[in-house]
Amino acid sequence: MAGKNSKNINNTFCFTAGFILLLLFFSCKTTPHIPDDILTGVQFIPLDAGASVYLFTNVQETRSILDLLPIEELNDKQTRDLLDKTSYAVAAMFPPDSGRRFQLAAWGDYPSFQAGLAFTFNRYWKKQSSQSNGSYWYSAVNRLSISISSRQAFVAASLNDIPVNPQTTSTQGVKAPDGFFEFRADSPLSCWMENPKPAIDKMISDIGIPMQFPVQKLFINLYLVNDSNGKESYEAVLRFHLENPSQARGMISILNLASGFMQGSNQVIASLLFVNPPVQNGSSLDIKSGILNEEEILYFFNTFLNL
Repeated sequence: MAGKNSKNINNTFCFTAGFILLLLFFSCKTTPHIPDDILTGVQFIPLDAGASVYLFTNVQETRSILDLLPIEELNDKQTRDLLDKTSYAVAAMFPPDSGRRFQLAAWGDYPSFQAGLAFTFNRYWKKQSSQSNGSYWYSAVNRLSISISSRQAFVAASLNDIPVNPQTTSTQGVKAPDGFFEFRADSPLSCWMENPKPAIDKMISDIGIPMQFPVQKLFINLYLVNDSNGKESYEAVLRFHLENPSQARGMISILNLASGFMQGSNQVIASLLFVNPPVQNGSSLDIKSGILNEEEILYFFNTFLNL
């Protein structure tokens, strides 16, 4: 089980490993800079459309989550020091049939001049020209593209040998769904899923109910909390968007039915969906999870962010 989780989480967080490759070029200590526009709820983010998941994270507040992930690079002291230079990041994770892996925009205080020199004298990185938004660096070995300034960095990774511009070519970027910024509020890690139905259907199928949810979008907030022993743990709030209030009421009925099937090996799913009753808000449902331990948080990521 542990080996399978490790493999899945490595696939899920391939964007993290790529981000670390970017950070390894940096060496000076700085104070992170927080992007005011992202924190105050701008409706457009500097990423491309077409991703399966769009994720927002306050890197400093979620370091404990990053630390528990079974990604080898995160155990390196230099990597941990370098993560201190990033304050906030947004990532888009694409489905495999798109030919892309991820795109990431990060804010912090970066020594862009030193990074430029590092790219220049590294034979694995070549400068690429872009008509829309300047040049960027590309590594065919890593299939990574990087653009960096003193305050912001962009990274993109593909599944093929075609360079991908790390900065969006759209004039505005991708628009967040209505209500997302109000939902995420003060959460240190949030995301929305464009097509959550397969993941939700699989969860329900795993507990023996062959039903399907007509979910159109899913918003997720993750919070750091203390459990009954004072140990730092996690808690999630999920908002399911359906087509109309009737479907939302039907989903409550399905969840009530599914709760009767929760036994033994299904306690992870129970902690996510069945500790607290769903709350209907028009065409949406909000579900607050129970306190999530390490196994449950790994399942959480594997289920909702696995591409």
